[in-house]
Amino acid sequence: MANLASIFRDTEILLTGANGFLGKVILATLLDRFPEVARLNVLIRPRPGRTAEERFARDVLDSPPLRPLVAKEGRGRVASRVRVLSGDASEPLAGLSPEQVRELSGQVGLVLNCAGLVEFFPPVDLTLRANVDSVERLLELCGSLGAGMVHVSTCYVAGEADGLVEETEPIPGFYPGRRGPGDRTFRPRKELDACRAAAGESGRGLRGAERTRALTELGRVRAARWGWVNTYTYAKSLGEQILATQDSVPCAIVRPAIVESALRYPFPGWIEGGRTAAPLVLMALGGLRDWPARRDLSLEIVPVDLVASATLAVAGAVIGGRFRQVYQLAGSDVNPYPLEDLIRLLCAEARSNGARAPSPPLWLDPLPRVRFHDARGAVRRRETQRRRIAWARRLLKRLGRTADLARLRVLELQLAFHEETFRQYTPFILDNRYVFEAVNIRALYAGMEAADRDALPWDPETIDWPAYWRNCQIPGIREWVQPGAVRKWTFQL
Repeated sequence: MANLASIFRDTEILLTGANGFLGKVILATLLDRFPEVARLNVLIRPRPGRTAEERFARDVLDSPPLRPLVAKEGRGRVASRVRVLSGDASEPLAGLSPEQVRELSGQVGLVLNCAGLVEFFPPVDLTLRANVDSVERLLELCGSLGAGMVHVSTCYVAGEADGLVEETEPIPGFYPGRRGPGDRTFRPRKELDACRAAAGESGRGLRGAERTRALTELGRVRAARWGWVNTYTYAKSLGEQILATQDSVPCAIVRPAIVESALRYPFPGWIEGGRTAAPLVLMALGGLRDWPARRDLSLEIVPVDLVASATLAVAGAVIGGRFRQVYQLAGSDVNPYPLEDLIRLLCAEARSNGARAPSPPLWLDPLPRVRFHDARGAVRRRETQRRRIAWARRLLKRLGRTADLARLRVLELQLAFHEETFRQYTPFILDNRYVFEAVNIRALYAGMEAADRDALPWDPETIDWPAYWRNCQIPGIREWVQPGAVRKWTFQL
């Protein structure tokens, strides 16, 4: 592949989702590692009372991942290298005016789409707008600009799958239960029309929380009908299928696994918000010892800086005209880390930090040994917990133990939180043992110049996973993720 410095110098990129977790690291990496890049265009949606430029300044330029770059170049210099475009990826031509499109035409050669709604079970109309409508609108924009496109999706479009997930799986007409490329049961456009019509019917006459519940349940049902594990992966797959069924815009799909804290850049441990694995990690660090999980599977974690680097490498390939359709960004095919080892590491970390219930009732075991359950065992465990709580409540009421009843209520709330969390995460830690093939990204890197590989490292095979968790992920979650409803301690019946 041609030298990336010359590719990025001669072709401008339009980046969506620059104010997101991955988008900020991509922006900082590109400007930091390739000083030849004179300008990067970013699409930011304005909010009531805040312009796109103001959002960029506050949410991106002043954010922690930009600090090393700003310290090196100066705030004014970094800002001068970024052109902020006010728009919305889900609107026609991404909300840009015809005059803006004409100005960008001939300058922007690639749209890098990092925008999207990363939520497992949102209202279905919101996820379709963010993860499907935006793909259609950005394709229109690419056609008007004469640009290619890199679209960030997720490995988990595979849905219910147990074993190797190949990059060569045909995309058009895909659904998780598909019986080969000749199976034409699933028709993406027909499904989209049906889902949108159903959303209109479900939400008609409803407002507020009632409408949200109805549209959330609709998304859950439609995803499960075809074998996707949540509404997010259902919508992401539909977005992929829109891309794969058109041939007018050169396009590559980047599928990261679970994007988590930085390994090296902008600094070890940088993470933002409640990332995908954070609830599980916080429960383990709080002392949770009962896990409905398979010991042998790997939780497919990929550091955000590796994902950013690989995505930019794919962007260079698309601009250069030699690329493959799908690049899965994962590491367990070459460097697995069994879930049993991870949970034991987290529980050991919890013990070292004194995670235990304060003065637990006598019938509670604050730090039992780690136990793994299959699906039936998990159900039995929950039923046992409920029976013991009910028995304890009756006993404490007879004894008039008001303080213990209050503590028992805390336990009930924790149990409900754990059940809801495990309900969402069961597909990833119990039902399916995903192994994502990542051949294409390794092939791309094999053809890159050494200087480009150094600038944009992709090396998951070299990660020492226990060291990564101790030095990056755990400190990052403790510093940057607000636990919210997750208590710093927990105890088990």
